[in-house]
Amino acid sequence: MHYGYIGLGNLGGHLAASLIRAGFRVTVHDLNPALGARHVDMGAGWADSPAALAGMVDHVFTCLPSPAVSDAVLAQVLPALREGAHWIENSTLGRDDILRLGAVAAGHGVRLMEAPVTGGVHLAAQGKITVLAGGDRDLYDLHLPALQAIGDRIFHMGPLGSAAVIKVITNMLAFIHLVADGEALMLAKRGGLDLATAWQAIAASSGSSFVHETEGQLILNGSYDIAFSMDLALKDLGFAMGFGREFGVPLDLAGMVEQTFVKGKAAYGGAAQSTQIVKLLEDVLGTDLRADGFPARLE
Repeated sequence: MHYGYIGLGNLGGHLAASLIRAGFRVTVHDLNPALGARHVDMGAGWADSPAALAGMVDHVFTCLPSPAVSDAVLAQVLPALREGAHWIENSTLGRDDILRLGAVAAGHGVRLMEAPVTGGVHLAAQGKITVLAGGDRDLYDLHLPALQAIGDRIFHMGPLGSAAVIKVITNMLAFIHLVADGEALMLAKRGGLDLATAWQAIAASSGSSFVHETEGQLILNGSYDIAFSMDLALKDLGFAMGFGREFGVPLDLAGMVEQTFVKGKAAYGGAAQSTQIVKLLEDVLGTDLRADGFPARLE
């Protein structure tokens, strides 16, 4: 099977590389050709445009930053894909966008499987990220070997749109945990505790979380470098709030965290690292959360 991969940014670049390492035949494309150099060095083919890529391959993966970009890329890909081809979308999109784009693809004889990923860029680099799939079971079964190449925990959530819901839920929780972890570390700092020891104690306690154990280290290092932006966090929190309205669930905590991220974007810009949301509290109190022995990036 010959896969195309479009979108070689912080996340997609690692996912495409995992497919290549697993022995799949892969052709790649990105607006920035420099991002494809390592994939070509690994043995991938290069296409100069999404349309050119679509004309070469059996099925196409994408990992793109927004529904608008997915729309634009799909408009180029669909006319060039053979009828019966499949589109596997690794981007995080809203359920309505997934269903709409799935209908557009179906109009061209192309079937969509959503497969957003969660766990962080560092796990994507290791091929150990979690994959949340939604779509027809036969598509999932056919492409499961490729999904297993990019992740080590794969969940088929149900029909198209199901993965979009669970992905938004997991991201909502992560952002809530991030803000809470910043407050917890600040309590430890202002309470006179050694921050490195406090981080270890929390990690070994019932109060720990995946976010504390990963992004907490980047806060203590001061790099905040999680390779995920304030704008992307706000996009996902917006999806969560939309689901809350649709399903009749009052998302009080998520609403407060969304407003905190609005403040974070105003202070540091939409391209700032999402982990910098903790810096709001550091700046207000004039107290840095720093400790020796923590990495600038997760590996």
